[in-house]
Amino acid sequence: MLRQTRLAGESADHLAAREELRRAEIDLMRHREQVAAQRRALPQGPPVGDYVFIEGPAGLDAGDTPVREVTLSGLFTAPDRPLIVYHFMYGKRQTEPCPMCTLWIDGFQGIAHHVARNADFVIAAAAEPPVLRQHARNRGWSRLRLLSCGDSTFKYDLGSEDEDGEQDSTVSVFTRDADGTVRHRYSAHPRLAEDIDERGIDLLAPVWHLLDLTPQGRGDWYPSVDY
Repeated sequence: MLRQTRLAGESADHLAAREELRRAEIDLMRHREQVAAQRRALPQGPPVGDYVFIEGPAGLDAGDTPVREVTLSGLFTAPDRPLIVYHFMYGKRQTEPCPMCTLWIDGFQGIAHHVARNADFVIAAAAEPPVLRQHARNRGWSRLRLLSCGDSTFKYDLGSEDEDGEQDSTVSVFTRDADGTVRHRYSAHPRLAEDIDERGIDLLAPVWHLLDLTPQGRGDWYPSVDY
């Protein structure tokens, strides 16, 4: 069976601890696969309304090019392709773009062209198109479709906005039936329980997992939009 290679000068205790960790990481990987299989096996979700969004033109040099309306069903580019929507905490009571969301979306910018091989992917925010577009320019988000929810109740209905306009980050997955019906498949929020906050979707951001490899871990570090 595969075992750790003993490094020059490494003590037996250190080698044994690394081997124990490797076995624990295998157990964690297998449990993640079980959870992923359970997620894929979810029954057919409920139909949802065909929400209307406001989309600015693609690209960072769009200037004042007019925006356009697009429906939720219109975000699907081909049959049998799922749609992933990241709910960005920006707009209404969230008057400044969320630094944590910005960190996640910075990462999505780098992988969007890979995701597009298998699924449609968009970012939806409560913010108005001009300020959303400006933040995208500031961050260099050129590969992402950014949508303003406008007057729709999309974020409220999906649980990423409350009645006072407070925002939350969420990731949602939708499917579309052959007759065009859009269905909600899955949503996840950062808060998994009363005592588990900002951990529910951290698998979407590699920053945390790289920091977790280090002796100090992620600690209490929090991202910023100013660096």
